[in-house]
Order: sequence, then C-alpha cells, then structure tokens
Amino acid sequence: MIEVTDATFAAEVLESDRPVVVDFWAPWCGPCKAIAPILAGLDAAHDNVKFVKLDIDENPGAAGKYGILSIPTVMVFDGGEPKETVVGARPKAHFEKALAPWISA
Repeated sequence: MIEVTDATFAAEVLESDRPVVVDFWAPWCGPCKAIAPILAGLDAAHDNVKFVKLDIDENPGAAGKYGILSIPTVMVFDGGEPKETVVGARPKAHFEKALAPWISA
C-alpha cells in the first residue's frame, strides 16, 4: 500500500484509471493497526484495484472533504467518486464483501 497525502490525493485517487481503496488512518489508532494486515493482504491479492493509505493527522484536507469523523474508515473510489464506505475495524470477510464489486471484477 502506498501512502498518499493531501497533495497527491487527486492524482493517486481521483484521477486513477482503476478503482482505489483508501484507508483513512492515524498512527495512534489501534483499530487502524488491526485492519492494516487485512488491507495489505487484499492489496497483494488484487491487481485490478489500487490500495492506498492516508494519515488523517498529517493530511486533514482529504479527510475533511469526505467527512471522515471516525477511523479507521475505508472508502472505495471509482471514477473519482466515493462508491463504498466501511467504518471501523471489521473482519476480513466484511471487507471482502464490501469490496467485492471492485476486487472481483
């Protein structure tokens, strides 16, 4: 997973030619650390979707624009638009189901 910033968010996420899964997280967030291996595993298994992470403490612009009030929040962007949101630490099966329209394409 690559790190994106407010400065690179548009190019890496909104202008991407494939769906992008964005992990909005912070270093102090325990549940964020808990889901990181799940998202990394999904990233390794699915080449048709890009997985990125954005530290909301260092990059409040994108987090504010998309109304991130609780972390972890994982959003799928497709065609530059948010399409799916998962809030909170969830098991792998939950992420697989929520992301299925994009990761199984």
